Amino acid sequence: MATSKTTSKRGNGAGRAVAKERRVQSQIDARDQQKQQAKASKSAAKKSATKKPPGQTSPRSKPRTPLPEQHLAKPGREAKLQPRPQFEAPAYRGSGKLEDMAAIITGGDSGIGRAVAVLFAREGADVAVVYLSEDEDARETQRYVEKEGRRCLLIRGDVKDPAFCEQAVQRTLDAFGRLDVLVNNAAFQEHADALEDITEEHFDLTMRTNIYGYFHMAKAALPYLHEGSAIINTGSETGLFGNAHLLDYSATKGAIHAFTMSLASNLVSRGIRVNAVAPGPVWTPLNPADKSAKQVAKFGQQNPWGRPAQPEELSPAYVFLAAPSCSSYISGAILPVMGGSTG
Repeated sequence: MATSKTTSKRGNGAGRAVAKERRVQSQIDARDQQKQQAKASKSAAKKSATKKPPGQTSPRSKPRTPLPEQHLAKPGREAKLQPRPQFEAPAYRGSGKLEDMAAIITGGDSGIGRAVAVLFAREGADVAVVYLSEDEDARETQRYVEKEGRRCLLIRGDVKDPAFCEQAVQRTLDAFGRLDVLVNNAAFQEHADALEDITEEHFDLTMRTNIYGYFHMAKAALPYLHEGSAIINTGSETGLFGNAHLLDYSATKGAIHAFTMSLASNLVSRGIRVNAVAPGPVWTPLNPADKSAKQVAKFGQQNPWGRPAQPEELSPAYVFLAAPSCSSYISGAILPVMGGSTG
């Protein structure tokens, strides 16, 4: 009988434990259901409410996404972009940071390169604009540089060719008598949804433009640079975080970042600084010449600011890295200008 009573008590104890567990579970389930209902209600209210757009951070307003649907033939003419990119930076006041220096900017006919050329001129530098084929864009860049009171040399050619890079440097020296800053900025970008879609020709073109071109220009310019000179490379957020549809392009931008840091270490003893700017989405001909018209309309919407940057929002970073008065103790840096993006 004792055994029977003990078993009964143990059985009742287990039953009470189970009941307690289920009671606690029931309480939590009820709370979870309330939270889910509240969350669903809040989400519905949020969807029905008008979403407040991100605030403006620039002295002048910037075009927001959605942008007009458009697709450009490569390499892309800035003159055909709508709306036209903002590159003049009217609120930026020059102060002689690059007075009487000479700079080469590859891909300087449009986009970031054009904006950099204008601000370099505003800071007192003569500028050689290296570009592939867009003569109309290059001449417009030249007009704006000369409007700032500085000389502008247009050099048409392909940075994939090391002989051309040497000629571009020599022509700059012949025109200006010196070379102080090299900005490697020329780029090729073409999306692909799968690795299998990237042909050898596609891959080779991206590599030779984006990394070989930087290598050839740096090698050609280096004998004429001096203490206080600067090399500035254009990297990308894709080189930091990758991009599922820009496999080859992202790889070159990662290589550019590594090249920047390595060359910076290599040139310390010569007093030449090497840095890179890593932009997020920027409204230039590069992406409308890559994406479909419908994708272009959404370009930049995933950024925290809900829009792409304008070139004039990037160019001051290049001035900062070019000017010894601003960045004499900075080399090997990858400066992110990504609108708050973290991948």
